[in-house]
Amino acid sequence: MATHAYIQSDPSPEEIKPRRLRTADLVEKNLWRLSKKEQITYTYGPLYIGTTSSFCGFLANYLFRNCMKVKQHPFQTFVSLSAIPFFTTAVTYKFLVTDPLSSGELTMDMCILRGAFVSTLCGVFHPSALAFFKNGRLAVKYETVPLPPRGRSLYHWTVLCQSAAKLMVVPMILQIMYGGQLAFLQYKIRDRVFELLEHD
Repeated sequence: MATHAYIQSDPSPEEIKPRRLRTADLVEKNLWRLSKKEQITYTYGPLYIGTTSSFCGFLANYLFRNCMKVKQHPFQTFVSLSAIPFFTTAVTYKFLVTDPLSSGELTMDMCILRGAFVSTLCGVFHPSALAFFKNGRLAVKYETVPLPPRGRSLYHWTVLCQSAAKLMVVPMILQIMYGGQLAFLQYKIRDRVFELLEHD
């Protein structure tokens, strides 16, 4: 009971940060008491979600290159479109989901929503936007597609990349589900740590 009372009390503003740090420290130090699978899921969750984002970036790059008929600089675009979403998603997930969860700030609903939001924004929309701009620049530079008529640029690019955008709906749904599921599992693991501490 002491653990929950400690976390759910209403401290003064100057006490909030030290208490959160102590709570996160408690969680980290007691993870060893759980199964190896639970330890790995909790500790390396941001890297897992970063990996799925990396695959989404690779897929987005492939689809947009095909739409724009770009053949130039494949290595440059595929490497950057795999690496950037990986690091962006992993870091954002850690700071917005795993760290606040460890410090006892998030409810289950907030945790799941944040997990789904981060995995969708950083894992689908961000790499899709990067793929569009990087390959769009190459398409204009090497004139692989007709240039848009004056005053109709937005419409031109929207029509041109419509098929790629539609296909990215599938990984978006998978990312929402995976991000929410991972956040839910981490919440349950964090709760198990608190239960163990209550029984001590």
